[in-house]
Amino acid sequence: MKKIAIFVHSNENELAKALHGLLYAQELHEAGHEVKVIFDGAGTVWVKKFEDPSNPYHPVYKAVKHLGIIEGACEYCSGAFGVVNEVKESGISSLGERNGHPSLAKLVADDYQIIII
Repeated sequence: MKKIAIFVHSNENELAKALHGLLYAQELHEAGHEVKVIFDGAGTVWVKKFEDPSNPYHPVYKAVKHLGIIEGACEYCSGAFGVVNEVKESGISSLGERNGHPSLAKLVADDYQIIII
């Protein structure tokens, strides 16, 4: 079993990348790997977009969320991209161990392979 952290950095014009981040996470989890999904940078906007029930990919997002593998969203970037309230309302954790950002070094120290999409 491997440990993988998938950082979704895709901006709001990169649906395919954001969606595939979720699909890859789901597949890896189902294969028995330990997976964490982190929405970071411009990718924090996907929390708002995927939480919307009218989004055609809302069911995929909800399935991944239900698996408990969404680690959180960058605290600083959620503010910078104007989605702080949406992240809070989603129940997704706000990550800010490193000056308001998630800690990449901590994940590497915990033997996570990092994938940035």
